[in-house]
Amino acid sequence: MGGVDVGGGGGGKREMNSEINMIPMIDLLMVLISFLLITAVWTHMGRLNADAQVPGPPREVEPDKVEVEKQLHVEMRSPDKFVLIWKQGGTVISTVDVPRKDNVIEKEGKKMIRFPELAAKIEQEWKTAGSHRDPSDKKFDQAILHTDNETPYVYLIGVIDAIYKAHRPFNVGGKAEQVPAFNVTFAVN
Repeated sequence: MGGVDVGGGGGGKREMNSEINMIPMIDLLMVLISFLLITAVWTHMGRLNADAQVPGPPREVEPDKVEVEKQLHVEMRSPDKFVLIWKQGGTVISTVDVPRKDNVIEKEGKKMIRFPELAAKIEQEWKTAGSHRDPSDKKFDQAILHTDNETPYVYLIGVIDAIYKAHRPFNVGGKAEQVPAFNVTFAVN
């Protein structure tokens, strides 16, 4: 039980202290908490999954028959080589090994690493197997960088810079500009 003390002064005969029964208030709070928890699950189940590409003309190709695009997978887990793998879905199209030579550059007290052999090989591979070459094509080829959790950040930046060396024409405001041919994503494990 809870009590309220309002002070003992005054000249009245009636006592000013009273007790408040807390059990009904605790019961009410328990009912409210359980109600809120249950309705939180219902609101989560009532959500609709929406796609940003829903508005527009209807699709003429059935979703089952959409061809999966080729992706370049760059494996950098080995300390002595890079492995370039072109995949289409789960199918490996081609594999190329590139020797790993870390070119360390000191610039303004900062350490940078460049991989010129890797950049040249990625550019050559894109010219032979890349999909999106037309300047009016809004899509870019995908490059997925595979690394482990212990790879230092400076090495990741060096490999990303090597991937971005491959350029393609892209229409921007009516004129063709040279932009990187790949979008890079990570696969870390």
